[in-house]
Amino acid sequence: MLDKLSSAFKKGFDAIADSIFLDKKKIEIIVKDLQRALIQADVNVHLVKELGDKIKKEAENEKIKGIERKEHLTKILHDEIVRLLGDEKHEIKITKEKQVKIMLVGLYGAGKTTTTGKIGSYFSKRGLKTAMISLDVYRPAAANQLEQIGKQIKIPVFTDKEEKDPIEIYRKFKNDLENFDLVIIDTAGRHSLDKELIKEIKNLSEEIKPDYKLLTIQADIGQTAKLQSHEFKEACDINGVIITRMDSTAKAGGALSACKETNSTIFFIGTGEKMNDLETFNPQSFISRLLGLGDLEGLLEKVQSVIDEKSEKKLKIKLEKGNLDLRDFQDQLKQMSNIGNFSKIVSMIPGFGKAKIPENMMDIQEDKIKKWSHIINSMTDKEIKNPDIMEKQTSRLSRIAKGSGTTTTEVRQLLKQYKMISDLSSQMDVSEMENGLSQKQMHKLAKKFGRKIRI
Repeated sequence: MLDKLSSAFKKGFDAIADSIFLDKKKIEIIVKDLQRALIQADVNVHLVKELGDKIKKEAENEKIKGIERKEHLTKILHDEIVRLLGDEKHEIKITKEKQVKIMLVGLYGAGKTTTTGKIGSYFSKRGLKTAMISLDVYRPAAANQLEQIGKQIKIPVFTDKEEKDPIEIYRKFKNDLENFDLVIIDTAGRHSLDKELIKEIKNLSEEIKPDYKLLTIQADIGQTAKLQSHEFKEACDINGVIITRMDSTAKAGGALSACKETNSTIFFIGTGEKMNDLETFNPQSFISRLLGLGDLEGLLEKVQSVIDEKSEKKLKIKLEKGNLDLRDFQDQLKQMSNIGNFSKIVSMIPGFGKAKIPENMMDIQEDKIKKWSHIINSMTDKEIKNPDIMEKQTSRLSRIAKGSGTTTTEVRQLLKQYKMISDLSSQMDVSEMENGLSQKQMHKLAKKFGRKIRI
């Protein structure tokens, strides 16, 4: 994500750290390189110049005492990045005590319908009874798309494909929607913010009275995000922004900085095509990831977004009884893959962002997990529930390997890994797992299993 912007900041910090003498000429070179990289990342030229001037001015300040110039300059650069992208995390707070309505607005192609589903998935995974409603009466495919998404994430969708008045659609389902903690409203878009769209959004707002009106904009519009966020704020009184397609564009730096310029609060960023690829925007964590320092909070949130509470309760009961089988192991692998690709996960782990990991290593690990899933699917129910029989009847290994397109060695690797995880769970009390392990327990488990487990 944001490779160009990330690279720009990393080069700036590295140039400062690697300099033996930070004289005026060296600072000039560092600033110019940084400015060039930021412009390539589509950050506004005026903001880039302002940032460069601030760094040069502070670097020339001879009055700073008790701190090395390198440290001072590093802090200045960090503070300027924070100023550029924001320094405050804003969250949508929803509880079961009071219903919350979120209405998404925006132009065509911004990804409102998909984002409606992502928000629904995000909050339903956190235990909230969620519903979605389609009020896009101009694009017939929008209602169908939202219905398909609803089936995928198991959230009810309300729509009327015959009715051409969005307000009437909402009124029709108003009583039904009162039974939900959260209602997410998908509205129609236009090619531009014209008078008709402004009128429609205002009429819907008066009728629905949404708690949040969120503008959905795609990152690849770059600095144009400034104009859109400003216009929608003036015309429709939006109180937040969602930026989509953050994973596939060099212009995202422009979109982020543009929203900051207009004081538009960014609540979420879309980081991929899957329903789980939605993150709350935390500037400090985001900047930490940009600099290769990881984002543990973001990773934990991502893990939370793919956890199925019902499955977790079943797993807990099985752990308590010591009945963990290969299907449970497969479910955990599936949840792991739902978090995202390994390179994305590694970038969020503190300390790993700067690690020199071979490019193909992440692909190898992902491929291994896929193979393990194919292997388990090639087993009989008896083998899944009683993996030990495969050690006694090795002819089964050949059949499983052939059926899954793998080798008997890979089947044995899976069984060995499963046994290690099974032994690990039997060594621990479930309450200990929930409350967290002490440092002593962690050391004990690491010593016992650390060298054996290879994923």
